[in-house]
Amino acid sequence: MNTPTQIDNLKELFLLNPEVAFFNHGSFGACPKPVFDEYQRWQRELEWQPVDFLGRRRVELIDGARAKLADYLHTSAENLIFVVNATQGVNTVARSLDLQPGDEILTTNHEYGAVNKTWQYVCEKTGAQVVEHHISLPVTTHEAFVEAFWADVTDRTRVISISHVTSPTALIFPIAEICRRAREAGILTIIDGAHAPGHIALDMEAIGADFYSGNCHKWLSAPKGAGFLFARPEHHAIIEPLVISHGWTPESTFTSRNEWQGTRDIAAFLSVPAAIDFQQTHNWDAVRQRCHAMAVALHNRIGELTGLSPIATDLDVWFGQMIAIPLPKDRLRDIYDRLYDDYNIVTAGGVIDGENFMRISMQGYNTQEDCDRLYNALTELL
Repeated sequence: MNTPTQIDNLKELFLLNPEVAFFNHGSFGACPKPVFDEYQRWQRELEWQPVDFLGRRRVELIDGARAKLADYLHTSAENLIFVVNATQGVNTVARSLDLQPGDEILTTNHEYGAVNKTWQYVCEKTGAQVVEHHISLPVTTHEAFVEAFWADVTDRTRVISISHVTSPTALIFPIAEICRRAREAGILTIIDGAHAPGHIALDMEAIGADFYSGNCHKWLSAPKGAGFLFARPEHHAIIEPLVISHGWTPESTFTSRNEWQGTRDIAAFLSVPAAIDFQQTHNWDAVRQRCHAMAVALHNRIGELTGLSPIATDLDVWFGQMIAIPLPKDRLRDIYDRLYDDYNIVTAGGVIDGENFMRISMQGYNTQEDCDRLYNALTELL
């Protein structure tokens, strides 16, 4: 087990600009030096003998990386395929479904923009429609959340498409209970897990989703272009690849027809095991706990500064390493620009129901000095 000193010194293991206080790991991630070295090693190996690498070794290499990821996610490797990102995974499922006019896809008003556009596209093609559940803030208990969400289920609901950890507000939704109810009702569940792997503990079997799409390049800190799609075995046959290529054969499987799609760089996929090993080596459970504590403390300090109430009654239940902090209205764009231009601080955020939020991502490389820097900058700006 790593000591606290080792945990605190993780900043030097990342490639980030040391002059920038980076609080936006949630957007695109950040790759540690040892993992990035492994990524480049795979790329060089590909270029050394392209035909041998892609023509002869590709299947064995991909299978090995997928097996490591499957063990990490507590599922079988046959239930996973590698995708470029979570949005591609959601697209793969959404565009494979046989939706009919009048069918309903139930989502929330806290979903990721690209996923919303995916369903808009699919509905225009099929005549199905999206029903957007409005989440009342602040959220209180998981039980109250599920009951309110389930009130929008109708006899026309065919699909529930919901985030595990929301992009705009960083809330961790109680998806296992939603998936359990959906299975009893015969409703398919598609979980957008873009912010979950490496951020919170994951067990695909315990979650019980029909489909789960996650990113490895965000909180797991793998290279860009590494994600996965999980599908329960009974749904393998209905998933059509977005690109028809050499993997499409009469005897093809869920993995072969979706992963064998012509010439492409698979180095990011093959580097996922290195990302998993990096976090295990550096006692990532302790890192996550430390980051959560720092995020909550910073949230509370800024809340005292603004006088604005939190969007959740229990910050330990609803947030992990990423947290949404309310900001005064009409100051959002100005604050973000000034933080970056004048203070070299990178954050993220957005607007829900006319309310402004700063989204803070706290990763292993963040320090108390970073937090003080952001707080002092906001003190000046506000």
